[in-house]
Amino acid sequence: MTAIVRYDIAAADPRAHHFRVRLCWDAAPACEVVFRMPSWIRGSYLIRDFAKHVFGLAAQRGGETVAIERLDKNSFRVPSGSGAIALDYGVYAYDASVRKAWLDERRGFFNAGSLCYRPDSDGSLSYELHLARPLATACERWKVATTLPALEVDHDGFGRYLAPDYETLIDHPVELADFQYHRFDVDGIEHALVVSGRVDFDGERVAHDLQKVCKVERDLFEGEPRLPRYLFLTNVVGSGYGGLEHRESTALICARGDLPSRGDTAMSREYRQFLGLCSHEYFHLWNVKRITADAFLRSDLSKEAYTADLWHYEGVTSYYDDLFLLRAGLIPAVEYLDLVAEQATRLERAPARQLQTLADASFETWIKYYQPDENSPNASLNYYVKGALAALCLDLHLRLHSSTTLDEVMRTLWRRYGAEGVGVPERGLEAVARELSGLPLQSFFDVALRSTAELPLVELLDAFGVGAERRPQYSVIDNGGRSGGRPPLAWAGLRLKPGDTVVAHVLAQSPAQAAGLSAGDKLVAWDGWRLTPASWQRFVDHAVPGQAVSLHYFRDDELLTTVLTPVAPPADTWVLMLREEVPAEVAERRMRWLGC
Repeated sequence: MTAIVRYDIAAADPRAHHFRVRLCWDAAPACEVVFRMPSWIRGSYLIRDFAKHVFGLAAQRGGETVAIERLDKNSFRVPSGSGAIALDYGVYAYDASVRKAWLDERRGFFNAGSLCYRPDSDGSLSYELHLARPLATACERWKVATTLPALEVDHDGFGRYLAPDYETLIDHPVELADFQYHRFDVDGIEHALVVSGRVDFDGERVAHDLQKVCKVERDLFEGEPRLPRYLFLTNVVGSGYGGLEHRESTALICARGDLPSRGDTAMSREYRQFLGLCSHEYFHLWNVKRITADAFLRSDLSKEAYTADLWHYEGVTSYYDDLFLLRAGLIPAVEYLDLVAEQATRLERAPARQLQTLADASFETWIKYYQPDENSPNASLNYYVKGALAALCLDLHLRLHSSTTLDEVMRTLWRRYGAEGVGVPERGLEAVARELSGLPLQSFFDVALRSTAELPLVELLDAFGVGAERRPQYSVIDNGGRSGGRPPLAWAGLRLKPGDTVVAHVLAQSPAQAAGLSAGDKLVAWDGWRLTPASWQRFVDHAVPGQAVSLHYFRDDELLTTVLTPVAPPADTWVLMLREEVPAEVAERRMRWLGC
């Protein structure tokens, strides 16, 4: 018989952001028992040490208080004895991200891995979660949204839930709020957009659009897997963006302005971005949550799990997220190409692309991507961005030179690994692509993944009737794609913090670096003229390339002066265009890829 570990979780003090947790293990063995809390959460590759938010930990055996022995930052030992083990502790929950826990009088949220210790056990354990209805008056209208299997709950979802194992327990986040619930069905499976936060928007339109996106993604994998249901748990804030995937849900953050108002039929940039985020996280239902690296599958979450294949799990997903918006009929091909151009522009503007390979960026994510600093643009490659472009190049290369596509590669990975619950070996996607296509792809992957050479993007796009060109950036908000404006005359090679004249980043091999400027410097005067964020851009845009100017700035509390010599702006902004007249075979090839 499987023993049960029970957790009673209460929103004890929303104003202080305190959850209270009581763990009870009635059938605990008489020997000493070690309890552990994860160090990281799957899908976010950084050691986060959830145990640091625990306070007031007390333990009992057989109803008697016992002293615990600390083993390390995330684990402790309860001494041997007879009877049940009970732990009581609080958790400070004030992390606004999707990775940990949050509690105030407006909403509660948690991933169980940030609240629930796991006992080491040689036997089989299941885990029961009891969610108590909050006592605070401000929380009286709260409901529960989670995909954790329910045992016995009331009409608002408070009550008992059961997970057959600890991995299931921690892979079903819980939302507690007076949320909006917008249901839609896909392949006979209930889906819902669950929205917490103060916002008035067209929920029917968003649900209708998400239904289209989910449908084309499920079609790619031939309607599998079957799910009890799927939830988009969305926290709406003033300004924010992000998501984290789970096996039957995703936790999202978006800005209020990302959601369309009632009666608004336009596809705004912000709403398109939100749909792209949903598309990205939904695709993780397959790519990461089921088609997953063997290193991740074997990890017990106590330490880093290294792989050079994160480009596959995040980059391939980033390639597909906007492509599914096109396949769902939510954006036209020209708009999709603008989004590809924006990705290419982000890569082009990152000096790190000349120093770090895509494979190394994947492997080093634990110390680089999730811990950016002022030098990150120069030293740390974004594997989402280059990974998406590498996946695009792979798809086009397969379509051009073989009878297979990246779609078929992903389906095969699903059948072979995801559907069977087997971890994908290192370089697994590469092996499947070679097998299905019959192509000698070693040199392609060596260039794209294990070198800093430029991707063959221009040549491949041209073979599909898409022209590519690079031009200077028209303005600070010009991120690539079709854009009107006049190119600036000069370029300094630094980025300011939003709304300030404080330097955020100095790009490698730039005039700003040559002038000795550094992150944190506050720019105050250009050739004797006072600087503001707006005037700085005007001065740079209209400067004469090669003509030196004096620049005054504060470093700490010392006023310093340097000489800055702007240069002609680099052509680092991509534009992609559908060619109007192309040979018939090119037109047919493009039709199969873009549908136009």
